[in-house]
Amino acid sequence: MSLFFTFWLALLPFFKPAVPAAEAMPASNDRCRIYGSIYLERDARYKNDARYSVFLNEDEAFADMVVYRESNKLFADATAVWYITPNKAFADHILYVTDNRNLADITVHFTTVRSFATCRE
Repeated sequence: MSLFFTFWLALLPFFKPAVPAAEAMPASNDRCRIYGSIYLERDARYKNDARYSVFLNEDEAFADMVVYRESNKLFADATAVWYITPNKAFADHILYVTDNRNLADITVHFTTVRSFATCRE
């Protein structure tokens, strides 16, 4: 019995504790780190490939993110500045676009002025 206990104590440093569910979920400010090349997935079959689901809002006042759509991928280097890529393979982030606002993680409004691009928490 003591041999088994010694063996168990020797292996104890190699076992990692289970991560609680609260730590496994991404923080709310992680959505502010979405920038670069973005692929907007609209097919519901591939919804699980996306990190977040977004609702494209017409109203700027109620949007969580006001996003500037950049035409050059190299300049999409700040918060809420996106280059919309047509290919999923070249995207930094994949977002699923939903028609139901209640099912969305983030509401997005596109602006035409780069300095208005912001992430609201």
